[in-house]
Amino acid sequence: MLTLSEVIRKHVLKNAFDYGKATPGGVVGKVIAECPEAKVDMKATMAGIDKIVEEINSLSKQEIENELKNYSFVEKKIEEKKIVFPNVENGSVVVRFPPEPNGYPHIGHAKAFFLEWTVARENNGKVILRWDDTNPEAEKKEFLDAIRDGIKWLGMDWDEEVYCSDYMPKLYSLNEQLFKQGDAYVCQCSQEKTAEGREKMQRCKCADATVSQQVMLWKKMLDGSIVKGGATVRLKADMASLNTVMRDPTLWRIIEASHYKQGNKYRVWPTYDFQGSVMDSLLGITHPLRSKEYELRDELYFYLLRKLKLREPTLVTISRLSLQNSPISKRLLKPLVESGKLMGWDDPRLPTLAGLRRRGIQPQAIKNFVLSFGLSKVESNPSWERLLVENKKLLEPQAEHFFFVPDGVKLKITGKAEVENRDKAANHNVAGVQDMRSVYVPKTEIVNGGEMRLKGFASVKIKGKAGNVIEKIPEKKVQWVFVENAVKTKLLIPGELLNENGDFNEDSLKELSGFCPPSVLELKEGDVVQFERVGFARLDKKTKSTATFIFSC
Repeated sequence: MLTLSEVIRKHVLKNAFDYGKATPGGVVGKVIAECPEAKVDMKATMAGIDKIVEEINSLSKQEIENELKNYSFVEKKIEEKKIVFPNVENGSVVVRFPPEPNGYPHIGHAKAFFLEWTVARENNGKVILRWDDTNPEAEKKEFLDAIRDGIKWLGMDWDEEVYCSDYMPKLYSLNEQLFKQGDAYVCQCSQEKTAEGREKMQRCKCADATVSQQVMLWKKMLDGSIVKGGATVRLKADMASLNTVMRDPTLWRIIEASHYKQGNKYRVWPTYDFQGSVMDSLLGITHPLRSKEYELRDELYFYLLRKLKLREPTLVTISRLSLQNSPISKRLLKPLVESGKLMGWDDPRLPTLAGLRRRGIQPQAIKNFVLSFGLSKVESNPSWERLLVENKKLLEPQAEHFFFVPDGVKLKITGKAEVENRDKAANHNVAGVQDMRSVYVPKTEIVNGGEMRLKGFASVKIKGKAGNVIEKIPEKKVQWVFVENAVKTKLLIPGELLNENGDFNEDSLKELSGFCPPSVLELKEGDVVQFERVGFARLDKKTKSTATFIFSC
């Protein structure tokens, strides 16, 4: 059994090998996962990590690789789980993707969408893409486009597309039904007074108005006679309930903002509590999926449907999904995007679908990953490693191999060099260029008097700034690129967005400069390749003489 120090060293070596340089934030979670007792004295643990990180970062890539061979890593195998919703009848299942178009889709959306889509398709059911677009202040067409693109990129489809904002007349009618039944009232209390009433379990006097008075106030909300913030519509529920959600929740409020689709047609909009449950029933949704954060609102969901005498679906609750140190909250991410600390909503450090795509994460890897959590209600906050393992499995058999020489040093070769491998797919260096005698090799490999094997080309012994070809040496093979036609290449290496303290990690995106063979310019932007001895990378952009890749896994 490894000691704590050995566990730290093991994961620091792996982190340094995968990302070029190790960082404490990149290994602390893995150390604690393998050695939980490390949490007993985190100050000492972090000091130990810092010390070993500094030591490992001073080693060459080859030294790190050699030492890594002394350790084993248990790959967490993701098991397939059969997704079974309750009360499912073949041919009668109707599910919905219910995104609000107020941001870019992320890994959490992917989980919900895949669960619903899989159950529907396996049971000959129907999938409805339903836009929950009843908050005009936050919603934009660009978000609709991003969500549609994300769903299609993941390989899913839908049978019908609807907008909740198109149902406003029907929703208004149902609200008026509540007034006539005595189950809703217009409240003109301030937010402070409303909150105080809920805390004291006391209903305000606004509820005492007659039905005709309530309807009149409702019409004033609609026609603009009552200003924004001047009134809300509340459900007359149970002010004595231990579930605070049931203490006369707000169903409607005034929002004076132009809607991306409806323009200024409406000024009174439903809350999610009203719109979500009612639309599930109206559209015939049989199995609406909701995250665990809404569990306290489930009672309200069914209470409202019963008051309106609407059909009750089978509600399915799941846990949310996010990745460690990678927030999905728009409130946290928006300032980072707007300040320029991130490259945009498709920054490869982000768990947005656009970010995952830019990083070269395959849709099937995302599907395998998110479905592995099934219908569990246990909150999921796995490390990136679980997703990257799935991605590697898919890329390994299909990614084309290339040499990438980071931090390259020019090496002049003298003597006879016999090309032993002309297979372009193997190294993209040798075809038609065997007369060239200047190559770039990684700086970390240059040691005067040292010996190395230029993979697929020649064996050399370093003498000062030049090298002489010697007999074949099987050890210490290195990647290389001919100087004469080398392509200047940048490799961006994304890390965890937040550090162990939950703050923005200023070192979350590293950059390696180096060289690739000219054949990388034949790739299309978006292609994912394998840089030998480095890892998988996606071509982000290229010019006639340069290339920029993003490290994937």
